[in-house]
Amino acid sequence: MSGHIVNTPQNQCAYNTSKAGVLHLTRSLAAEWAPKNIMVNSISPGYTKTDLVDKLLITPEGKTILPKWLERVPMGRMATTEDLQGGVVYLASPSSDYMTGADLSIDGGYCCW
Repeated sequence: MSGHIVNTPQNQCAYNTSKAGVLHLTRSLAAEWAPKNIMVNSISPGYTKTDLVDKLLITPEGKTILPKWLERVPMGRMATTEDLQGGVVYLASPSSDYMTGADLSIDGGYCCW
């Protein structure tokens, strides 16, 4: 989601810029490779519970940041890696054969605001 919005409260302009670049790369490659019947799409996950995030959340900073993250997620929780599986399966299946240059936001509604 960091390619679509500016995360708060943490400052991470380099990270957000790189994610926005991934979105544009997705669209550019989709346009260039479509004549070869190659589809290019992306997934933008919201805050996701991973080992790296777990390490952050046990720190004093992490303990103050988690409630701020969750108050901006309409579903009220972080994603698990399993929450992303449906999007991955869809993009890998024939059901998405006419989809290219698109991004799936799987963010618990974060970008709704």
